[in-house]
Amino acid sequence: MNQVFMFDALREATDEEMEKDSSVFILGEDVGHYGGSYKVTKDLHSKYGDLRVLDTPIAENSFMGMAIGSAITGLRPIVEGMNMSFLLLAFNQISNNAGMLRYTSGGNFKIPIVIRGPGGVGKQLGAEHSQRLEAYFQAIPGLKIVACSTPYNAKGLLKSAIRDDNPVIFFEHVLLYNLKENLPDYEYFLPLDKVELVRKGKDVTIVTYSRMRHHVIQAVDKLVKEGYDPEVLDLISLKPIDIMSIGNSLSKTHKLIIVEECMKTGGIAAEIIAQINDNWFDQLDAPIIRLSSQDIPTPYNGTLEKATVIHPEQIMKAVKSLVNI
Repeated sequence: MNQVFMFDALREATDEEMEKDSSVFILGEDVGHYGGSYKVTKDLHSKYGDLRVLDTPIAENSFMGMAIGSAITGLRPIVEGMNMSFLLLAFNQISNNAGMLRYTSGGNFKIPIVIRGPGGVGKQLGAEHSQRLEAYFQAIPGLKIVACSTPYNAKGLLKSAIRDDNPVIFFEHVLLYNLKENLPDYEYFLPLDKVELVRKGKDVTIVTYSRMRHHVIQAVDKLVKEGYDPEVLDLISLKPIDIMSIGNSLSKTHKLIIVEECMKTGGIAAEIIAQINDNWFDQLDAPIIRLSSQDIPTPYNGTLEKATVIHPEQIMKAVKSLVNI
């Protein structure tokens, strides 16, 4: 076992896959000589050279198109968005090409591409650099969407994403890169379409993902001391949503809270609620509680920024109100 930061876990996954498969390469802004904006590609340029670690111009639409074209020819590109918000400039390439070409080509083309990078609400990064784009991409057919939350799952999920023959949007939260965790010395892979059972419980099911996993755990640690017994699920896969695992947990607890950093309107929680109402409505003993970010651009002001996202105190209050009905 060795203890590593999350950015190092992502780097290890990339390095291991590049070493095993010469078709894997990286491209993006500052991924080469600089080592990436959060050092996920540090030292890979010196190991693999210009042809496999490509520094691109500030031209997201262009280099995304180049990456998709290379995937069609049999390569396995990893595109790093310096900030995931910048990928809005490549939205057409991601939606109309990456997501749809396998279908529109009649299955003649595979699109084994990983699009990864930092996102979410950081610390006073301003509205344009604090976006949560998971709901933007969730409606696009053909994409898989993953949100890592720990060094362990970050490494296992990224290795699986690189080997997948479909386009994978891989969300990393900007505030989680410095998390540390012991990782096993052996090679491992994690499924891209399954929730992670973080904690077993019987009182209420809490579904969350990414940074909010850690806010939920902070709340649950205090709730357990007060006699509550929540079950915690980390979504991991935002598309497809592992609704069966959520439904199975709900069949045990009969109460559901969804905690997300995504905005409330049209967010991931909204989709989960719709699917639960379609398929497991009779298992609910109380209305579902949705804890989401405010539907506003993220303020630069630190106090206002903090007020836009969900915190452990709000989660504790929600659990108590639901369990004590």
